[in-house]
Amino acid sequence: MRFVWAVAAFVLAALMIGAGIAQRTIFEGPKSQSQAIEVAGDAPYVLIDGSVLTSHDGSQNLRVQGDGTIFAAYARTADMKAWLARADYTEVGVDDGAITSSSIAAADPPAADAAPLTPVGSDLWLDEFQQKDVLITPLQLPADMSLLVATDGVEPAPRSLSLTWPVRSSTPWAGPLIVGGSILLVVGLVLYVLGVRHARRSRGPRRKGVPLPVTEPIDLSVEGSDKGVISATTARRRLTRGKKSFVALPLVAAGALLITGCTPDAWPQPAASPTPSASASVVVPDDQGSPVVTETQAERIVGRISTAVAAADEARDATAASVRLAGTALAVRETNYTLRGAIADEPAVPAIPSGDLQVILPEANDEWPRTFFAVAAGGTEGGAESADQILSVSQQDPWSPYQLTSIATLTSDTELNLAPAYVGAIPIPADSPFLAIAPDGLAAAYADVLTKGTGSEYAALFDSADDAFQTQLDANRTQRLNDFNQTGAQTGSLTFAATAGTQKPVALATLDSGAIVAVTVDDIDTVVPTNTDAVIKVDNNPIVQTLTGVTQSATGFTTTYANQLFFFVPSQSSKERISLLGYSSNILQSKVVS
Repeated sequence: MRFVWAVAAFVLAALMIGAGIAQRTIFEGPKSQSQAIEVAGDAPYVLIDGSVLTSHDGSQNLRVQGDGTIFAAYARTADMKAWLARADYTEVGVDDGAITSSSIAAADPPAADAAPLTPVGSDLWLDEFQQKDVLITPLQLPADMSLLVATDGVEPAPRSLSLTWPVRSSTPWAGPLIVGGSILLVVGLVLYVLGVRHARRSRGPRRKGVPLPVTEPIDLSVEGSDKGVISATTARRRLTRGKKSFVALPLVAAGALLITGCTPDAWPQPAASPTPSASASVVVPDDQGSPVVTETQAERIVGRISTAVAAADEARDATAASVRLAGTALAVRETNYTLRGAIADEPAVPAIPSGDLQVILPEANDEWPRTFFAVAAGGTEGGAESADQILSVSQQDPWSPYQLTSIATLTSDTELNLAPAYVGAIPIPADSPFLAIAPDGLAAAYADVLTKGTGSEYAALFDSADDAFQTQLDANRTQRLNDFNQTGAQTGSLTFAATAGTQKPVALATLDSGAIVAVTVDDIDTVVPTNTDAVIKVDNNPIVQTLTGVTQSATGFTTTYANQLFFFVPSQSSKERISLLGYSSNILQSKVVS
């Protein structure tokens, strides 16, 4: 009967193991699903909407085939469509579960003599790819992002496109079947061994034993010679048992290997119990826009700015610098290029940092212009560590690159309550009444404090104790006035004034209803003669000579220094005072008094 049960166990084990292996091999479904995309028309761009990318679960794999260089990029759908407003394109979407393709005409066609759009290097793209003839790239994009496919932006876009998604084939009974079959196999082996053993013990009739000899005295010599001798019968019995165990071990090991070879997909997955999630620390209004850049995108943009400006600085090329600089940041470099071209030992303006960004505060805005603030780690110049820099970077429209408009050295350790980069900061209107002072009045108020000191009506609004710029400016003015009075007090006068710069303020909100505000304040030095017979000479001032083109003037000279400033402005109801976060000061211009 043991043999019958052993055979039944073997048969059932073979069936179970075979069924389990079959589920993981011949009965397993396809591992991926592909969708060919038909492109209508011959537009230079193809936009694959996020609804197509997420029409199947899992990550996506894009394959594009064509002649020449193939370009692909992805970005937020709204940003990509804004960029495509000046071009004809083919939009691929989903309608009632079916992939559709439609031709879209340019909503804002460029002028006839305008240069054609080029998709390469746009700051809107979160990432981009280029390959020759065949482009294959894995992706994992959400529904609010889209793909752009093109060649050079002029020739028709490639027409051979396909997307592939992985298909997860779950075989929850493969594991239990293989394990159960392995157990039955072991049971069958045990039953078989027991059956063989029982059969050997019960083989033939029992023989009558040999009569015992008469007891005699023990012969010590015989006993000694037999010591250590093992009987042949006992040895054979032990060898037989050892062979049986030795045969069973590989089979048990094989079952163990089958068990360990099963993947999680081969086992039933219990339903996960919901876990409580932490409550959100930042409440985002429903009507708030999306952050204009991601952290990776911001770092790439700042890196591009740094590289472009470094090349422009080396060549003293203001036109090249204007691609990535604007406003005061560009104006002071244009002046510096002029001075360096005429004065051999004139130092260059400090380079734009290109390292990792320590803080990123993007504006939450779906329109243009767009801005983000960032704090970049200071580099090493001349063997010394430079301080961290705070930057204001803006984009005027979807087709323009981001440009650096203000940069300053951080001088304050003030801790600010900033929104996370994935949320973004609300832009503050220039005339906002909810701050201690409106952004469009901040520069004029601070200029009044620099000119009048504690006598200014705005002095109480500012934290002068932690104002490194005002301290340095006062010391510098005192030194220059003393130097001037030693030689020119009898024939001329030196006066100082400060005025609001022409650059518009930029303000982004903090979480405590305050704002970070970037402004420009001009510091103006004026030297004029005090009698009609005197003239003001600048023989020892090559900077003024270079910028004015003269060595003396009967009417005097004015020299303007542009000061790029970043402030924290608290809310109107706060008891805090306005604090300076950072500043940079560079000569802007010098001219003859008219």
